[in-house]
Amino acid sequence: MQIRQILASGTALMALLAGNTAMGQDLSYNLYGVPGLIDTPNARMAPDAEIAATIGGFVLQQRGSFTFQLLPNLSGTFRYAGIDQEDGPGTDGTFDRSFDLRYRLIQETDLLPDVAIGLQDFLGTGDLSAEYIVATKTITDRIDVTAGLGWGRLGSRDGISNPLGALDSYFDTRPVRDKSEYEEGGTVTGDFFRGDMGVFGGITYRYSDKLTLKAEYSSDGYVSETDNGTLDNRSPINVGLNYTYKPGLDLQLAYLYGSELAAGATLTLNPRVRQSPGGRETAPPPVRVRPADLAAAASWGTDEKTLIQTLKDAGITLNGYDVTADTVARVRYTNTTFRSEAQAMGRVARILSAQLPAAVETFVLEPQQRGIPLQATTIQRRDLETQENRARGAEALAQSSITRDAGPSTGLSYTPDLEPAFTWGIGPYAKLIVFNGDAPVQIDGGIELKARYTFAPNIIAKGVVRQSLRDLPLADETETENDLQNVRTDGRYYGQDGNPVIQTLTLAHYGRPGADLYSRVTAGYIEDMHGGISSELLWKPVDSRLAVGAEVNYTAQRDYDQLFTFQDYDVVTGHVSGYYSFDNGFHAQVDVGRYLAGDWGATFGLDREFDNGWRVGAYFTLTDVPFDEFGEGSFDKGIRITVPNDFFIGNATQDKVNTNLQSLQRDGGARLNVDGRLYDIVRDGHTAGRFGDTFGRFWR
Repeated sequence: MQIRQILASGTALMALLAGNTAMGQDLSYNLYGVPGLIDTPNARMAPDAEIAATIGGFVLQQRGSFTFQLLPNLSGTFRYAGIDQEDGPGTDGTFDRSFDLRYRLIQETDLLPDVAIGLQDFLGTGDLSAEYIVATKTITDRIDVTAGLGWGRLGSRDGISNPLGALDSYFDTRPVRDKSEYEEGGTVTGDFFRGDMGVFGGITYRYSDKLTLKAEYSSDGYVSETDNGTLDNRSPINVGLNYTYKPGLDLQLAYLYGSELAAGATLTLNPRVRQSPGGRETAPPPVRVRPADLAAAASWGTDEKTLIQTLKDAGITLNGYDVTADTVARVRYTNTTFRSEAQAMGRVARILSAQLPAAVETFVLEPQQRGIPLQATTIQRRDLETQENRARGAEALAQSSITRDAGPSTGLSYTPDLEPAFTWGIGPYAKLIVFNGDAPVQIDGGIELKARYTFAPNIIAKGVVRQSLRDLPLADETETENDLQNVRTDGRYYGQDGNPVIQTLTLAHYGRPGADLYSRVTAGYIEDMHGGISSELLWKPVDSRLAVGAEVNYTAQRDYDQLFTFQDYDVVTGHVSGYYSFDNGFHAQVDVGRYLAGDWGATFGLDREFDNGWRVGAYFTLTDVPFDEFGEGSFDKGIRITVPNDFFIGNATQDKVNTNLQSLQRDGGARLNVDGRLYDIVRDGHTAGRFGDTFGRFWR
């Protein structure tokens, strides 16, 4: 490395340590989809829970990245990169999947800079792998300076001897990766912080609230790209700009390595910040405060129809009730509108205060879903009357109320169901298919018919018939060397003949076989590729963070026309599952058992859920299928996102969109997709679950 470059880097590092108090930090994303300069990272962290989607790159290398700020000091990135002409001009390119982790070691103060450590492409083929330690400091309210040390790709230009070699000679050299050994990807690349070390850094200047100018010295030599002639690497200096088109949408433009024009766009969103003004749903009725001189209790039966209709108008179905000694009202109901069971309970309680005789002092409220009671919350009517308009009234009510497991239905008078048993609808559908083989993004769309018949609240038949309008074949099959049944990789053949298909057609029964126990049995065409029977039992006390479940399935693989016949493959699968809710919205799940292809193993998942219904998580599955036999990706893994519709539209609804960003779907570790698994249904109504987490919405 040139002496002048070392001196320049040292001067920049001194400026970092001597800078002024942070005023306006640069939090823009680079072309790799992480907070950074242009093609190199900085040490900034996005606000907690921020989600960023970035598309960027230059002519012969394009990158799509998804970054999530898991914790205030920890972020993760999934990247899908297209590397054209990988082995030189005139040859085919490749699509590479990789994962990053970044952790902030020091947060900026008057004297100290932000300092972060990162692993880039630590889980993949290693084509983009690098490690770094980087510091960023605000010098003025418009200027940030960054300096960092990098290994791997970030140590491939003008590298110097690795100082970690003084600790162990292991760090002196970075082995040349045998690409044939890692071509399947998906495993930890290893070799962290080994080999030559490079110095990178740069400066950002915030010209205005919308425009930021950037310049950097990159220590990425783009060695393979230079060697095969796909990049003319003339200079380590990159310059660019970041333009904030509007809050949440940034555009990047840069000139790289003296030869390449690059561009990018980043869309950011924070689940904690509502996109649509809240409170657009119908306002709840006020609590009716009783007079001091209580009149004798009147008969409730004469007002039953009024109560049923009032609850229905509020989006709630009254299932049954009982009045004990004219002072205790027990009400079982189904919330069909509100995402939060606590908010629905608040509506029910206020309606009861207006409808029930003044002598009724105690409300026992029992929410149920799919015909199974989730819990029973006892609330004193006087607490409703005194806490409704007080500060921290929801917290006080939560402390004075008692929530237990719901009792049996004995004693309840069931009310007539005003909803029709049979419902149906027809309309368009759209399905986003991402990272499917060599196709980054595909869209399937068409017309679908949905129908549902409710035999009883806990016995439900439903189905979906679709007619796709897509004339777009899925990705070609990736060859594998294993003997697994093609339980997922044959997915491209399903529904490709242009005729209508039966997406699902099932009959499900839900039950309460005992205290703290919940059951489900589903039979029929359970998903688009498999049909049969699925049974499940869940143990989940109302106030417990822990839940344990077991599931057993017998299924056969459906024919490609997705109608009524099956192929000659059936299998018994099943899992024992453990669930645990941590603080700060984190939920862990472990499933151990047998998968659709007959392999045995375990799936590990960790999700972070927010009170507004957003959920972001990751999972991976390890089975007895060796990595080299699994095929591309080595093992099953992915990122899953749940987005509640009311976050954007503002109106109360239980609708949501589930998206699975799967690096690659293979046959190993494949599990049956069953609608209505018990844990999420049950946890909605538990104090150690979403009911308790969202009790602040009781008065909304």
